[in-house]
Amino acid sequence: MGYQAPDRPRRAARGALSNDASRYDRFVSDAPLPDRIDTEVREEMVGRVIATNKSPDIGFDRSINPYRGCEHGCIYCFARPTHAWLGLSPGLDFETKLIARPNAAVALRRELGARSYVPKLIAIGTNTDPYQPIERDRRIMRGLLEVLRDHRHPVGITTKGTLVERDIDILTDMGPELCRVGLSVTTLDDRLARALEPRVPVPSRRLKAIERLAQAGVHVRVMVSPVIPGLTDHEVECILRSAADAGAVAASMIPLRLPLEVAPLFEEWLRAHVPDRARKVLNRVREYHGGKLYDAGFGDRMRGRGVHAELLRARFERACREAGLVRHLPPLRTDLFAVPGAQMSLF
Repeated sequence: MGYQAPDRPRRAARGALSNDASRYDRFVSDAPLPDRIDTEVREEMVGRVIATNKSPDIGFDRSINPYRGCEHGCIYCFARPTHAWLGLSPGLDFETKLIARPNAAVALRRELGARSYVPKLIAIGTNTDPYQPIERDRRIMRGLLEVLRDHRHPVGITTKGTLVERDIDILTDMGPELCRVGLSVTTLDDRLARALEPRVPVPSRRLKAIERLAQAGVHVRVMVSPVIPGLTDHEVECILRSAADAGAVAASMIPLRLPLEVAPLFEEWLRAHVPDRARKVLNRVREYHGGKLYDAGFGDRMRGRGVHAELLRARFERACREAGLVRHLPPLRTDLFAVPGAQMSLF
């Protein structure tokens, strides 16, 4: 049985149902929330745009995020707690009070042009989506891609946004040696997706984006992320088969993660939208994380553990083989990197 929308009306095109204070702020306003909350965008000028990390369970050590907060409003988004660092709520603030970095491309060009710079894969979209709706007018992501293309620098893009199609010209200029796109498909049920991911293009539209990228020669990875046990886990095989039919060449999967404030926000969403399944989903999530709603330990946080997690991985691997999807693509090239206008060394 597919997703059935709740009888009670919800705040239009928003994922979170509340706007509680973050872990850094004890003040909680008891003022009622308006029925409609418009998106606000502030600008942040940056000196450096490349962020680095030392996490051992992700495949990159540097990334760029053109925006802070995400208008897509995915209720399960693991990046929601980052808004607490800004003194804002990981709830509705995360999806309505956004920060854009308009000089990101200028900062990136300066960083890549430094004498000491050593090229390695840059991941974009690992925290908030670079192709969220405000990118259509802001065009910050396109500016970043233009700089990366000019420098022949490898980039991996993660998105749910079909606006990535706009930049096919740049992606094809870079070619499969320098760029690839990971496109996330959480469910094939358009109505469920609208509730989980209110401002994301519906899954059928994302599959079309995979097809258009693939037809242009762009290597696309379908990202079955997050897999929500008891709600979307039964769809894994269908998602992989549909993505392969559309032209995807690789696949990855990450079970649901509920760090910090995401856990109560997601539980609130479950009890409002799928009250008959809320208990089952939460219990299964706990099974994945040793009895807790989340375990931040490296490795397990991305995989889960226990019988059900192992069964899910086995199903995923088998479905990948049957669909002809690989788990790992060859590394992108770094030896093509160049600084535009730089003179060749004299011998």
